Order: sequence, then C-alpha cells, then structure tokens
Amino acid sequence: MIVAIDGPAGAGKSTVARRLAGRLGFHYLDTGAMYRAVAWLATGRELPLDDGARLAALATEHPVSFDDAGRVWIAGSDVTAAIRKPEIDRLVPLVARQQELRAILRERQRELGRQGNAVIEGRDIGTVVAPDAAVKVFLVADETVRARRRAGERPGASETALAEQIRARDTSDAAQTVKADDAVELDTTQMTIDEVVEHIEDLVRRVA
Repeated sequence: MIVAIDGPAGAGKSTVARRLAGRLGFHYLDTGAMYRAVAWLATGRELPLDDGARLAALATEHPVSFDDAGRVWIAGSDVTAAIRKPEIDRLVPLVARQQELRAILRERQRELGRQGNAVIEGRDIGTVVAPDAAVKVFLVADETVRARRRAGERPGASETALAEQIRARDTSDAAQTVKADDAVELDTTQMTIDEVVEHIEDLVRRVA
C-alpha cells in the first residue's frame, strides 16, 4: 500500500509522514530530500543548476537512497544533515524546476515505492508519482504558521526570510503542488502533529 502526502513547503509533510510511517510500520520516502541531495552533489561538482540534462545524468549515475534509519545517501555520502542547510534551501527550487531531472527522480521514487508499503511525501505524489495510491492527502497551512515551523527546523534562521523563501517556493512549485481529485485536504494550521497523523492513520485503516 502507498500513502501519498502532498502539499506546499512547511505544511508538515515530512514530520507527519515520518511519524505516520513509524506508526504503520511502512517505509518513509521523502522525495524532497532527493532533490536536495542532487542539489548538494551538483554544487560540490560545480555543475550548473539550471542544466536539467546534466542534473538528470548526475541523478542517474548516483541514485539517491535511504537507509533503514532514514538517512539520505548519494554518491557514497550521508547527506542527511548537509541538505537541510540554508544554502540548499535557496538552491533547491531551481533544481526542482528541471523537468529532465524530475523525470529521473520520479522513476526512482516509483522504484523505491515498489519495495513495500510506503508513505511517500512531496509534490506531485498523488497526481504523478503514485496516482494509484490507496490513500492521498493534501496538507495545507497558513503561510505564517509554515514559516514558524521552518524556523523551528532551522535554528538561527530568520522567520521573515523563511516566509519570503516559502512564498518564492510556492510560486516556483505551483505546477507541481496540485491536489489530486481524490485526495483528502487537511488544513494543519491549528492541528497538532499527532492530530494530523491520527486522522491520516484512520484513513489508512479504513482501506487496509
């Protein structure tokens, strides 16, 4: 079974998906981390981040993987912490816009999703990556709340700057941040993480 969780930056996708996967005993697949990992590797190799073909070739040569502890690996390096740094935050929207790269990473995401029950989160999951997912959820939240959540994940980062980044990311990712027709929309603005997880878990239990 696949549970697809979509939504804009800061809506709670990663935190909710990780906790939900733990409760269900499913694999957790953070697709956003895959774009971040490619951005990290491309930057280290001084590749142009607007060259979709070269980024796609890089991702093909060095497939992103996740270990049992949820760490993110690319080209033999554990990049779990490195890809969450502010400099990667700024670069990843440009990388994620490259359609050649998206095609490669989408196929990699499908490959990983076929390895067993999985909670897959990101953008265009319910519409493109896993359109046949048994459960589809689209998380939304007020921009102010999303910025505050990001600030909690980025110690020392300016909440104002993060709000600006979120606005830019919303614009950049608008084409990919689309709610599937059969997805359940959840506004997480005033919900706790546990409330969101429990709501989605109930959806899963109904179709299991």
